[in-house]
Amino acid sequence: MMSMEDSMRAAVRAALAEDVGTGDVTTDSTVPEGQCSRARIVAKEDGVISGLKVAEAVFRELDPDIEVNSRVIDGERVVSGDLVVELKGRTRAILTGERVALNFLARLSGIATMTARYADVLRGTGVVLLDTRKTTPGLRLLEKHAVAAGGGANHRIGLWDMALVKENHITAAGGIGPAITSVRSRYPDLAIEIEVRNLEELNEALDVGIDRVMLDNMSVDEMRQAIRMAGAHEHAADVEISGGVSLESLAAIAELGPTFISVGALTHSAPALDLSLIVKDIEDETPPAD
Repeated sequence: MMSMEDSMRAAVRAALAEDVGTGDVTTDSTVPEGQCSRARIVAKEDGVISGLKVAEAVFRELDPDIEVNSRVIDGERVVSGDLVVELKGRTRAILTGERVALNFLARLSGIATMTARYADVLRGTGVVLLDTRKTTPGLRLLEKHAVAAGGGANHRIGLWDMALVKENHITAAGGIGPAITSVRSRYPDLAIEIEVRNLEELNEALDVGIDRVMLDNMSVDEMRQAIRMAGAHEHAADVEISGGVSLESLAAIAELGPTFISVGALTHSAPALDLSLIVKDIEDETPPAD
């Protein structure tokens, strides 16, 4: 598994290669090579910040000596007009890295902001808000960090850290029982979750024994009954509700008493948080070395 640092570094270098290519022709033509300046990243709307280290990594890739002073921390709420980051360094590096840094910061802060809205609804209910694997390819660890910054929790990171048996796995294995038995025999220490579409499938999964069941796109009455069944069964299991969950329906679903509610929209549909970078205090030349 790639570490957060490795994931961040790879994402930053790929994004800069995509955007800068053979060079920033506009900046290189208009900004003197030795010029330095100060700049500020400011929130233009209310939200929750995430991605500060990624934004910093963008600028440091272009100017290792740049000074980056984050005025907030990941997970902190800001209002429109709040100062988020101060920069001091080579103007060329600041302007060349501006869009890539803001893209990361806006995207990840947007995820944290949407997550916070859902988490606020669930506060005090005891229900855990989960993300999914519906993430941007190459940015999963960064986006899941943003979910955590917003008050959510991470479901499995990838295909290796938890078994999630879904409809196609059940079909390929020849049924719920064989699918669960096969996973358990091969990975005895791994938690197993199974997706069920109706109460009959739920009962079959509980009889075999399972750690968690995912109720996918069930009606409210079915979900209520399923949660009672899962709690009363001799092989009691945690219940996760998934599919069709919106901010408007969240409170009513939480009242049913599941252990988890997972929301793919936290990562696949979060709008970017509006942020801007303003350059000021231009210096003509790089200060001489001591």
